[in-house]
Amino acid sequence: MDSRFPELDALYREVVLDHYRKPRGRKDLSDPDVENQGLNPVCGDEVRVALKMKDGHIQDAAIQSRGCAISVASGSMLAEHLIGKTGPEVERLLEAFRGMLHGREVPEGVDLGDLEALEGVRHLPVRVKCALLAWTTLRDALRTFDESGAHRPSSPSTTEHTALPPPVPPE
Repeated sequence: MDSRFPELDALYREVVLDHYRKPRGRKDLSDPDVENQGLNPVCGDEVRVALKMKDGHIQDAAIQSRGCAISVASGSMLAEHLIGKTGPEVERLLEAFRGMLHGREVPEGVDLGDLEALEGVRHLPVRVKCALLAWTTLRDALRTFDESGAHRPSSPSTTEHTALPPPVPPE
């Protein structure tokens, strides 16, 4: 967020708070084809991602987050982008989002939508991990998905590159 534009700051804050208060994709998804849990051990954010897949595309998605406003809002925004996407399309969106959080330009042709409201997070490096938790959890789930059948990773994703914490029980 750029303090030179207070109206834009206020709008972005409202978008983030709306996603935090009314998270999209927060639902139960029975018998998912892909699921994974994620944890940010630094601040305690938790996320569970569950997907139904069909012909290599995401048919339905559930994102259940618990934690800070940035983490929950980012997961909610992610849920709005998933339906109909393939793994490579999600990966491209993730890389554009990650780049934005690290101060890089969003590639032409990539529409981040409400995710742009999180651009100011780049000024708070510890919060970048909060914003990326749902995304890295999703990426890890998709990378382990075997098109010949369901696969559920046995270890949760984490924002740290150290030993993995114990699994997080679903809400």
